[in-house]
Amino acid sequence: MLNSLLLQINVAEAAEAVAEQTPLEVQISIWELLVGGGWYIMIPLGILSIAAVYIFIERFIAIRKVEKVDPTFMNNIKDFIYDGKIDSAKSLCSETTSPFARMIEKGILRIGKPLGDISAAVENVGKLELYKLEKNLSSLATIAGAAPMIGFLGTVMGMINTFHQMYTAGNSVEIDQLSGGIMQAMVTTAAGLVIGIIAYVGYNVLVAKVEKVVYKMEATTIGFMDLLQEPA
Repeated sequence: MLNSLLLQINVAEAAEAVAEQTPLEVQISIWELLVGGGWYIMIPLGILSIAAVYIFIERFIAIRKVEKVDPTFMNNIKDFIYDGKIDSAKSLCSETTSPFARMIEKGILRIGKPLGDISAAVENVGKLELYKLEKNLSSLATIAGAAPMIGFLGTVMGMINTFHQMYTAGNSVEIDQLSGGIMQAMVTTAAGLVIGIIAYVGYNVLVAKVEKVVYKMEATTIGFMDLLQEPA
């Protein structure tokens, strides 16, 4: 009986010892991670992330609107020009809100002049339309490169803070004193890379869509110039 009681006591003590040695699982929220990165780094990164999302959504919607071409547009323009209804062709271009229509309208206004002048006028309008499509794309590319650099700056500052704590503490340095700087170093790097990757992917998606629109603009220009060179 006594041995059984002693065995139970030993088992209970061993269980308590194991429980004391088992590390507690500490959960940390995303907000705590962001705060741990340091406001002087995380605020600029937050501003860049908001700007990147805004530029991508705004440009995506704008490009999506102009990349759709009405298949009947050029057929109607062709019929109007063949029938000598230049004013009707101009009106159709004015009513159609797309870069293709504005290019064709400029060419129609130059009908009667040398084909070289007409082609140059259409190309100039095309360049202006391309400039509008590429609005703020350079800013998105800048964010894709700047965000990781700012994150790395936070990493350097975090490590400087860690070494400073080690220097001031001397031989009595504890892990709690170093954790803040190390956490800042890791969080800022991760945040900068995430923002940079998102901005980089968004930039390339928009560039691909702009190139598709440019191809359609070139095809429209070639079709219009061929139309003017066809015999009446």
